[in-house]
Amino acid sequence: MPVGTRATVKAISQTELEAIGAEIILGNTYHLYLRPGHQLIAAMGGLHRFAAWPHPILTDSGGFQVFSLSTLNKIEEDGVTFRSHLDGSQHQLTPELSMAIQRALGSDIVMAFDDCTPYPATEPVARASLERTLRWAERCRQVFEREPSPGQALFGIVQGSSYPNLRREAAQRLVAMDLPGYAIGGVSVGEPRELSYEMVRAAVAELPPDKPRYLMGVGTPAELVRYAQLGIDMMDCVLPTRNARNGLLFTSEGPVSIKNARYAQDAGPLDPACGCAVCRRYSRAYLRHLFQSGEILACMLNTHHNLYHYLDTMRQLRHAIELERLPERDAHRG
Repeated sequence: MPVGTRATVKAISQTELEAIGAEIILGNTYHLYLRPGHQLIAAMGGLHRFAAWPHPILTDSGGFQVFSLSTLNKIEEDGVTFRSHLDGSQHQLTPELSMAIQRALGSDIVMAFDDCTPYPATEPVARASLERTLRWAERCRQVFEREPSPGQALFGIVQGSSYPNLRREAAQRLVAMDLPGYAIGGVSVGEPRELSYEMVRAAVAELPPDKPRYLMGVGTPAELVRYAQLGIDMMDCVLPTRNARNGLLFTSEGPVSIKNARYAQDAGPLDPACGCAVCRRYSRAYLRHLFQSGEILACMLNTHHNLYHYLDTMRQLRHAIELERLPERDAHRG
């Protein structure tokens, strides 16, 4: 799922997203609450109409942004008090307000407000964070129970840091809430990758196979394959768009740093095996020239290619699953 934090996926239009096969994008509660404001978006007909995206949208609850901007916040039982990174104004984000914002946005998948545990964390700290996340998930569920919102599905988030027993317990207790889907959070926050796989494996073992399983904030193309092999259905990540803007491109032959001088006179396509519009039309030499010149088109073309590569990776995974040939490891996808 391409990440469109502020109601836009950076450096690519909605028309292009549709053309490369994106079926769902993300928005973010924290950022859209601060600017332009959920009331304004609701008055404009909701996030789908405001962003001109008539396809599914998932909104993150704001919990991860609170975690990543930890120097600006204070976590308490009621919620999180934080200062805006825009103007320093003080706000409090609670599970109830997160639900109100996401319901005003009108997203299709609503994430429960969670406490994203930092890494490393002691087991007592991880336990406290897990318990808070579960209490907040129950408060979010009660909002939906009191005021049903047709067309919106609430997903709970499994926390538990680097402790398999906590991951399993969190998953079991969330499943008892009987939510439409479940996410695994607090992964890819600085821990070794093999530990990430272990935590995902522990959580997935307790999640029902007939409901969506969403792993938040991962990963490289090769990691997508590994996580799908572990039973993950949905993933999102800023890597394809962020790396595109920094000149790092994913190809079937591994990552390409297009800024390297070796590509200055390379007339070949970025990835001969890729069917995207960029690889069909432009040379590596031209892409390098655009990047070295600081041209806006560099970000646009690089983003188009990287997202196509990620979406194509997922298409190939779906096809492999249909054929019952899902690979254990794909060493060629970077």
